[in-house]
Amino acid sequence: MSMGVMSWRRSPLAERHRALGSNLEDWNGMETAWTYAGRSVADEHEAIRTKAAVMDVSGLRKVHLVGPHSHHILQRATTRDVRKVYPGKSVYASMLNEAGKFIDDCIIYRTGPNTWMVVVGSGTGYEALTCDLAGKNAALLFDDDLQDLSLQGPLAVDYLARHVPGIRELKYFHHMQTTLFGKHVMISRTGYTGERGYEIFCRAEDATEIWDQIVAEGEGMGIIPASFTALDWVRVESYLLFFPYDNSQMYPFADEPPGDTLWELGLDFTVSPGKTGFRGAEEHYRLKGRERFKIFGVLADTDAVLTAGDALFQGDKRVGVVTCGMYSRLTRRSMAIARMDVAVAREGVAFEVRGAEVACRAIAHPITFDDPKKTKRTAA
Repeated sequence: MSMGVMSWRRSPLAERHRALGSNLEDWNGMETAWTYAGRSVADEHEAIRTKAAVMDVSGLRKVHLVGPHSHHILQRATTRDVRKVYPGKSVYASMLNEAGKFIDDCIIYRTGPNTWMVVVGSGTGYEALTCDLAGKNAALLFDDDLQDLSLQGPLAVDYLARHVPGIRELKYFHHMQTTLFGKHVMISRTGYTGERGYEIFCRAEDATEIWDQIVAEGEGMGIIPASFTALDWVRVESYLLFFPYDNSQMYPFADEPPGDTLWELGLDFTVSPGKTGFRGAEEHYRLKGRERFKIFGVLADTDAVLTAGDALFQGDKRVGVVTCGMYSRLTRRSMAIARMDVAVAREGVAFEVRGAEVACRAIAHPITFDDPKKTKRTAA
């Protein structure tokens, strides 16, 4: 999935990743550990699901939005009604273009009455925010000094509870300003795994020390470092999309420009009920019921991992394409996210997978393969 591009964003943990056997490939302009030599992704996946793992997700772009007009900018740029987000709370949101098509997702953290942090993905969300600043009394500060270390899995809270008072009381999608190992950090109960997990935002100069201590102390609990590819595996089980890898930017339509609707992606829940006035709102509402495809799950009759680009067929008719696959040793299932014809995207519909490495039977399955009611990530 990575691109062989020179990274312009330097990682303070680069040497740690190299020592674990990563070549540090580029993601979003940042040096990123896609894989670690000497450990299988299956081991990393199992650690996240049964114990915990620490991951460097600093390639996400972090910006601070400050000033009296800051909430107006977020009302325009994102699908959420941010007036309902209070300091200490965060929310997952989508960002659309004027055509009502998805251009990025983000997590919006309210850090004070007129101060926010927005963590955007690898789309054009950052550019959209900068456009909305024009003429407004607000400033947008790109902060690449801030690193994002993600500690994810059922033992994450037990580990952090040794060091951070009140961490057990921190609710899902809430954050706190605190210290960890004497360093000033913001800890957010968010993640990208479907597990109970935490993101630790710290200064670049503190990142190595925090990483080293988590790795050293976590070893006895079975907590290990995990690579970006492990995130691909857990996101397949937990319906977490990754721009552009599940989008028409990678799997273009034959006769239309790229761009997917929230209805097609299953992200329409990110629009606050009744909200209007965000970019692309009119088109978003107009396009309901006009889905050209659906993002849906594949449960394949194989012990192989389906790969991006594998085709789905019913007879001679191509009915979809796999965007990301994984195999779970824990449940002995081969699963994938796919873009498929609307008529096929119903539980139990049968088709065949035809790929470079694998040919097998499969059925359509909702992508909430793991913990459909989200009880793990929201547990008190």
